[in-house]
Amino acid sequence: MNLRDWHLPSKNLVRIVSVVGMPDLEMFPADPDYIQIHTRRYEVRAFHMAEDRLMLRGVVVDEKPVGLYIEKDPDPLWMHHMILDLEIHFPSLVIQKATATFREHPHLDCVNIVDHYKKLEGMSITRGFNAKVRELFAGPRACTHTTALLQAMAPVAVQSMWSMRVASARSRGVSIEQVGDGPQTANPINTCHMWEESGELAAAVREGRDIEIPLSISKRLRSLGMSDDVWRE
Repeated sequence: MNLRDWHLPSKNLVRIVSVVGMPDLEMFPADPDYIQIHTRRYEVRAFHMAEDRLMLRGVVVDEKPVGLYIEKDPDPLWMHHMILDLEIHFPSLVIQKATATFREHPHLDCVNIVDHYKKLEGMSITRGFNAKVRELFAGPRACTHTTALLQAMAPVAVQSMWSMRVASARSRGVSIEQVGDGPQTANPINTCHMWEESGELAAAVREGRDIEIPLSISKRLRSLGMSDDVWRE
């Protein structure tokens, strides 16, 4: 079963971000000439539920290759398959509902911990979130695989802030140009070396200058026979 099969078919939800498993792109280079012994997959998807509500769905799978554990087994073996759904208020990014589901797990009692993740409700998923997650869910306090997934999900909420506004604009028939800036756009300053507060990108924002178009968007526009001006319009 492919991780891309885990989606929400409801017409009322708009998927706005997919991290991992993009269908037409090769994530990995060709495998080296060694025996593969394990694959861990994370996938996090974000959905526009309403103008004030964002949903994150995260999945983690640990897979053993064909024939490694059971010699004549023709199929890969999933050792872990955990799903975590978070409904998040927008733009505050406070978690309103958290649901953990364990599909594959090594021990019968693994599922006893799923309700513990409801302690996420009421927490902000912005800065300081990972420290709180470690406090509540690290080690013997929860499931190590689900907690690792949770820490991978938090940045997706921030990455989805602009996409939430774009999705809302499209659902209303409003042009992206009219979206504009505002408190619903995540502040990138000091989030990485490119956005260091004394760097060129931060200076451009402070001075009201245009910043470069994301390279992935620029390359895609060229592949479609369009210029960068399409993004700026």
